[in-house]
Amino acid sequence: MALRIRLDRRTFLRGAGASVRPESGPRVIVADASLLAYLVMPGERTEEAEAVLAKDPAWVVPVLWHSELRSVVHKYVARGDITIARAEALLGQAEDVVAGREGTIESQDVLELASRSKCSTYDCEYVALANALGVPLVTTDRALLRAFPERAMSPAAFLGG
Repeated sequence: MALRIRLDRRTFLRGAGASVRPESGPRVIVADASLLAYLVMPGERTEEAEAVLAKDPAWVVPVLWHSELRSVVHKYVARGDITIARAEALLGQAEDVVAGREGTIESQDVLELASRSKCSTYDCEYVALANALGVPLVTTDRALLRAFPERAMSPAAFLGG
């Protein structure tokens, strides 16, 4: 299966305003919505997410990340844990981390990955993007870690632990 992305790796990163050179710059990772959520929403996994960001500040995401993170943040709003204003601030922090490094993936690639793995198409967008860029997907999603061990890795594994 050939995975396609609309921009090659160097153009993708350069076009996003990043000065990442694969030979000497930071590694690039695809970060899923759970990792972004752990980063911006203080909790037990925030320190680990911050360590991933410190090791690699060039996080790339598929376009759907906005909706996934909004859904996570909304759960906290609905429970009364945070205000809408705080939710908007958290989403803004995540946007700063991503810094416009968003990728579009071909539907066929996502559907093939989802059919083969039984993971959701939402989750497979992250895998397809990581495959297309040839970089790791850092995630806490156990199903993704099991289904795609060649591409997905936990934050602890990424950090060398």
